[in-house]
Amino acid sequence: DGTNLYVSDTGNHRIRKIVISTGVVTTLAGSSQGSTDHNTGTSASFNNPVGITTDGTNLYVSDTGNHRIRKIVISTGVVTTLAGSSSGSTDHNTGTSASFNAPRGITTDGTNLYVSDTGNHRIRKIVISTGVVTTLAGSSSGNTDATGTSASFNNPVGITTDGTNLY
Repeated sequence: DGTNLYVSDTGNHRIRKIVISTGVVTTLAGSSQGSTDHNTGTSASFNNPVGITTDGTNLYVSDTGNHRIRKIVISTGVVTTLAGSSSGSTDHNTGTSASFNAPRGITTDGTNLYVSDTGNHRIRKIVISTGVVTTLAGSSSGNTDATGTSASFNNPVGITTDGTNLY
């Protein structure tokens, strides 16, 4: 955000904040391995969080071990589950009715989140305002160049956007 850097501290199951000007590190959310939701700061828990992105107000975290996408309100530290609940690939569902398999990378264009659903070999899209989850690309392990679910990936991890394209 220009002032702070936010880090997924995967092995410690925490989201950390580093003040860029001073290097001071604090824990914003998480304290142990688990999936405690609707809690604030260190009362919440994660299971190997990996990817992290922000829209300036919230952090969105791919909580890999819990197969969930979590939202942290930066100003309060309140943690909730935006999407996902267990390992799977349930699509066209909302919020915790959808499922992921070890999601890792995550990015946003401000309206949507894009997630590399690593274990499902897919790129998933989440509409932030509604929590609706769909598969944007990929369907099975492979390396097929094609459109949408006709394309295939093998354990995609990193993802970013330039506002027009996903990489």
